[in-house]
Amino acid sequence: MSIDPLGPSARIRSADEPRPAATDADSANPMLVIISGPSGVGKDTIIEALQQRDHRPAYHYVVTCTTRARRPNEVDGVSYNFMTSAEFAALRESNELLEANEVHGNWYGTPRAGVRAALAGGQHAILKIDVQGARVVKACAPEALLIFVVPPSLDTLVEHLKARRTESAEQLEIRQRDAAIELARKDDYDYVVVNEEGRVDITAARIEQIIDQEERRGSRRAVAV
Repeated sequence: MSIDPLGPSARIRSADEPRPAATDADSANPMLVIISGPSGVGKDTIIEALQQRDHRPAYHYVVTCTTRARRPNEVDGVSYNFMTSAEFAALRESNELLEANEVHGNWYGTPRAGVRAALAGGQHAILKIDVQGARVVKACAPEALLIFVVPPSLDTLVEHLKARRTESAEQLEIRQRDAAIELARKDDYDYVVVNEEGRVDITAARIEQIIDQEERRGSRRAVAV
């Protein structure tokens, strides 16, 4: 595990600087990449920044299925695949979810079809899942690359959760407690990246370079899911 995988002298591309042109090597070593972190750490914002930075068809962002109610700023099929409990249960029973976990009273799961399609097409399958789901995926796919995003401090995380105004006081207390538990599992991951306040582009660039670095190593292979 590395707290700062790039080191202080590593060059980070600016937000508007395009990635290098695609080459045959771009799809030579497709990986299953898991991005995790406690609620409120900014995972969605980081992934949005990655999508804006990506100028080659090397990444495929697998949309998570959930029974959670859609928030006002979320788009079905983009933010999550929102579905009923019955629809989610049907996917589980047909073994069409790579992993499924109940978090904060709602179910979340990763559709196998999206992962299979990405890897078969030579793309990195990028998953945004919690520590429970990451543990399940790692057990069945040891080749997966695990990246954990942490806040500068727990206090910063709590302020972000409060600022969202999407949870009740009781839900907020549960999320704070769960965040502490999740942060204690960061050593299970290959890399830990700090999402500094107001520097999401830097965080996205670090994750991008971790993926590129692991791809060049060629030590990981497509995962059979």
